[in-house]
Amino acid sequence: MKRRIRDVLVLSATAALVLLVDQVSKYFVTMWLEEGQSWDIAPWLAPFFRITYVTNTGAAFGLFPEWGDFFLVVAAIVIVVIIFYYWHLQDGQWLVRIALGLQLGGAIGNNLVDRLRQGFVVDFIDLNFWPLHNWPIFNLADTSVVVGVAVLALVMLWEERCAQDRQRVAEGG
Repeated sequence: MKRRIRDVLVLSATAALVLLVDQVSKYFVTMWLEEGQSWDIAPWLAPFFRITYVTNTGAAFGLFPEWGDFFLVVAAIVIVVIIFYYWHLQDGQWLVRIALGLQLGGAIGNNLVDRLRQGFVVDFIDLNFWPLHNWPIFNLADTSVVVGVAVLALVMLWEERCAQDRQRVAEGG
């Protein structure tokens, strides 16, 4: 039972931290900047990185802007799938649990809280260097989802590689 509680705490604490940092950062951006306005944190960073306040009613990178309600439904389904998958993990998969917490926090922050409260998502991270020249503006929840998916993919690849190595050893090769 203690292990199950600890597992739930990993997911909920990771998701809550992502949600908190995401929402606080968006709050400050909306308080300090007008929509469309940019802020250069430091002159030497300006060519590569700045804060630019934009809103997004669509999917990631502003795709499908008129589908906001659809993405709200998709977000709810994704959240349920993450929680369902989480409950079926084997013991000891702490990195997978953190990855799912990152994804859950990002999905809740961008796709539920923002869309339900405002009808759009606040984006503000503006990168402009190769290979991200003219990259769409995004936010910390987007980053959290991408990092969570990347970590999950790497863990799955690593586990498959280890399983293949074990199979080769078992076969004597």
